[in-house]
Amino acid sequence: MWARILTFAVVSTLISGLLHRYLWARLVRDAALPAPWSRALTIAAIALVFLVPAAELASRTLPRAIARPIAYVGFGWLGILFYAFAFLVVADVVRLLIGLVPHAQAAATAAPVDVERRALFGRGVALVASVAAAGVGTWGMVNAAREVAVKPVRVALARLPKGLDGLVVVQLSDIHIGPTLGREFLEEIVRQTNALLPDVIAITGDLVDGSVALLREQVAPLAGLRARHGVFFVTGNHEYFSGADAWIAELTRIGVRVLRNERVELRVGEDVIDLAGVDDPTARRLDGHGPDLDRALAGRDQARELILLAHQPKAIFEAAAKGVGLQLSGHTHGGQLWPWRYLVYLQQPYVMGLHRHGEAQIYVSRGTGYWGPPMRVGASAEITKLTLVRA
Repeated sequence: MWARILTFAVVSTLISGLLHRYLWARLVRDAALPAPWSRALTIAAIALVFLVPAAELASRTLPRAIARPIAYVGFGWLGILFYAFAFLVVADVVRLLIGLVPHAQAAATAAPVDVERRALFGRGVALVASVAAAGVGTWGMVNAAREVAVKPVRVALARLPKGLDGLVVVQLSDIHIGPTLGREFLEEIVRQTNALLPDVIAITGDLVDGSVALLREQVAPLAGLRARHGVFFVTGNHEYFSGADAWIAELTRIGVRVLRNERVELRVGEDVIDLAGVDDPTARRLDGHGPDLDRALAGRDQARELILLAHQPKAIFEAAAKGVGLQLSGHTHGGQLWPWRYLVYLQQPYVMGLHRHGEAQIYVSRGTGYWGPPMRVGASAEITKLTLVRA
């Protein structure tokens, strides 16, 4: 564990240093501020380089009452840093393009370029970009702190039997109990979920960011979830960063059924459908772990409707080929911080919402919590209420 924490600290510090170096160059050096201001802001930039690694380390080592505010500040700054960097890059591109016009005119007329005017314009653009980043980051924090909304989704399935028409599946995904989200947040999620009177509760991975020893009490409210056919869970990549075997044992202890390349029947009288779940692909590095859809589907009646829980949307390629009617996934957070979603498409075929993939369908949750920055911009959190109906 300590090797992983040390690796994260070194890598995150290097990346943070590069980003802060760019911000310092644009907002401090290029602004030609008076010496006292320049020195103070330079010292602040150096200190901020270590804020995110310090937040991660605090969340792993200090009592939660102390670590949580440190983590909130550290990861909150990470979100603002992301937007400051993005806006400044866009501003620099715009400034460069605008600057090409005077240079072209000066070359054609042999007139001098007004360097001071260009510098003043550059400082103004940098200031506007910084204020915009702070504004968007603050709005994102407010959005993430709101009560999680229930999103109703109707899914028509061709093989759904009459006795299961109207089955309600509540999906929770990417809750990320850890540095900044804890027991109080999860208690409210459990209350909202139970109020929907679900037939099935499906938790599609990334429940935690931390070990069982750190987070057992924070996750304990999950024992209060109630559903007619049960509460089911599949691992996400973050479980494999947090001690997957220990978490599988802990969730089983509190009454959550972990589907590890397994299939169960959901039955009402003579009517039945299958519910399967697979490990996250991150598990391949561990003995005894890894996705195995063939094992999960072995011996099934192919005339039955089949729902698959798989943390990452890209599992749909294999799932559709093997007769899955509906896949429920998460992992993407819907991008969480716009415009990050467009980069997510480089790794996943779907980022949010309901989609048809060949003969199958897939629903990708935007996530119930958040990871890293306590922000949501352009992709609000959700508790998904899926009502299954006969096609």
